[in-house]
Amino acid sequence: MIFTFFLVSVILEGCTEPFSPDIPFSDSLLVVDATFTNELKNHEVFLSRSTQGDNEPKVESNGTVRIVDDNQLQYPFTETDPGVYVSDVMFGAEPNRSYRLLITTASGREYASSPVVLPQTTEIADVYAERTTTDSGLDGMGIFVNSFDPTGNSIYYKYEYEETYKIIAPRWVPFRLAIVNENPLVIEDFSRQGQKICFASKKSNTLILTNTSGVGEDRVTDFNVRFINRNDYIISHRYSLLVKQFVLSRETFEFYEKLQDFSGVESLFSDSQPGFIVGNIFPQDDGNDEVVGIFEVSSVSEKRIFFNYSDFFPDEDLPPFVEECPTGVNIAPQTEELGRLIRANLISFSGFNANPPPPGEGLYFVQPRVCGDCTVLGSETIPSFWEE
Repeated sequence: MIFTFFLVSVILEGCTEPFSPDIPFSDSLLVVDATFTNELKNHEVFLSRSTQGDNEPKVESNGTVRIVDDNQLQYPFTETDPGVYVSDVMFGAEPNRSYRLLITTASGREYASSPVVLPQTTEIADVYAERTTTDSGLDGMGIFVNSFDPTGNSIYYKYEYEETYKIIAPRWVPFRLAIVNENPLVIEDFSRQGQKICFASKKSNTLILTNTSGVGEDRVTDFNVRFINRNDYIISHRYSLLVKQFVLSRETFEFYEKLQDFSGVESLFSDSQPGFIVGNIFPQDDGNDEVVGIFEVSSVSEKRIFFNYSDFFPDEDLPPFVEECPTGVNIAPQTEELGRLIRANLISFSGFNANPPPPGEGLYFVQPRVCGDCTVLGSETIPSFWEE
């Protein structure tokens, strides 16, 4: 999702045509994040309240949320976490239907969106990865999208992605340290399995927009949705990207485009702050409070790719790991410092010193935990979609 509870200041940052808003700024505007697609799933709506300065927005709990179509068929939502409302049933937007989002807050205030229809569905034609160099000279991997609508009706596109990557602990060894007695302190080594290979996933958190208006045909060609610096450890081994293409209405696209443009405004409270971005959600009574956000109805197509670092950087060094991993740090045996590090789960076993160790030295070498335990960065669970 594009709007999170922590992007309110971005949502509110200005308008291309300066004007004086009719109302003074309120530090309690209703913030709505609602994307409804043609995917058959439980859809989510996020409600919060804006705050001034760096204060975290407050979630809007105990409200009533529902989507209603033009046949008056209602789809209710239930609050599953504070401010998070999930549809009671799995459903998706259908062609030739219009939809409205209806919200009633805990205080009884009612809000509704304008009717919105599902744009045409256009499939992603191709997603591919290529080693590339940016205009600023950075070497890395670019992920590109191609798409084509022969009817010429899609035009407005938004992209999101979820990246998943393999993590291999660079100095994993099949032993661990554990405290077997506290008083007196006794530490022993044990054999272990696991914690060598993990997987982690992250979702995009920026607006990625493009349009084909005025270019002759409705074709997205070699559009760069992601660039990864070759020094980023996430591409060290195997990497996957799931790209989602959203076809938007013109109104929704322009809202996001303004939001993207205005993110450069220094502050909502600066002298140059020019106004308020109007969405399609409005109060249903005589109140003059504004709503931040838009009810987006969009069609979705997705495609996933995989690649290995060695496919594009053969015989080249891997990217730097997230932390330097020394060959090993020795700590005197059975010391409270070693016990403290084990209790805090800050280290992993690195190797054995001589047995017996030299005078004044410990039996074990240790290292930062991340160097020998991949679960610091990810999970050992292999994703269901993963392919080697």
